[in-house]
Amino acid sequence: MYETRQKILNEEDLERWLAYWRFLEQKIVFTNGCFDILHLGHVEYLEEASRLGDVLIVGVNSDESVRRLKGPRRPIQPVESRARLLAALEFVDAVVVFDEDTPLRLIQRIQPQVLVKGGDYTPNKVVGSEYVREWGGEVIILPLVPNYSTTALLSKACGS
Repeated sequence: MYETRQKILNEEDLERWLAYWRFLEQKIVFTNGCFDILHLGHVEYLEEASRLGDVLIVGVNSDESVRRLKGPRRPIQPVESRARLLAALEFVDAVVVFDEDTPLRLIQRIQPQVLVKGGDYTPNKVVGSEYVREWGGEVIILPLVPNYSTTALLSKACGS
């Protein structure tokens, strides 16, 4: 995949790529988030997640999903921008937008061997962790990068 837009997959394309990656016996890593303001903490987290396998798939919440989770003033950037920025990262192999409040359906569809979340989670609190463990996968919590968070950046930008 060379063009950024080609890395943003709809569900049909995702199925084709999953079949291809599975045929090649690639270890699939999945993570997800809103990624409203992409910052260094996200980049370091995603780069580290990519090292845990052969393919990194990133689920990104749709605008409607972000509003339900974070309130009416979010997201700051539309999903098209957030997905393109994520897809532009060379270590991200695919980006999939989901509209639900959690990525559970997507996790069940992808069946990653590795499910990754940041240090603000515990393994048992990660959505889909029980399913990933059921099919022999692992749940990995990566430490947060200190001093980087979307909330902190927004507070700083708004002067509060």
